[in-house]
Amino acid sequence: MTRTLCLALAALLFAASALAQQSEMFGRYELHYSVVNTTFLEPRVAASYGITRGKNRGILNLAVREHVDGGTEARPMLLQGYTRDLITGQPLEFLEVRESGAIYYIAEFDFINEEWRFFDIDFRPEGSDTTFRFEHRHQLYIN
Repeated sequence: MTRTLCLALAALLFAASALAQQSEMFGRYELHYSVVNTTFLEPRVAASYGITRGKNRGILNLAVREHVDGGTEARPMLLQGYTRDLITGQPLEFLEVRESGAIYYIAEFDFINEEWRFFDIDFRPEGSDTTFRFEHRHQLYIN
């Protein structure tokens, strides 16, 4: 049951946000990221992870892959982050999910329709001596 829920969550997060998913290189590490509204998650899947669904709730999804030997490998990472709009902000609390060789991190946040959210993330992939800074902005809409 847990395996099925993990796979469903991963599929939903990556399928629903396929167009929105992006990546950025940091040395030999590729950080994949996406921002989606929690209403894209099925209620049962969201509940199994303690994610609160709502029209003004979003998820930041991060995963890092190391480029090695002509391919890539998923890596766990230490990370901390913060999200803000033009007036207020909040620290992000990440949930690590590991399933079938995939490792990704999910953080929830609140937003207002049509606002720009700014994300400031510091992350260090396992095996790296370097902490990288990822900055991203994303406009969100209530659907």
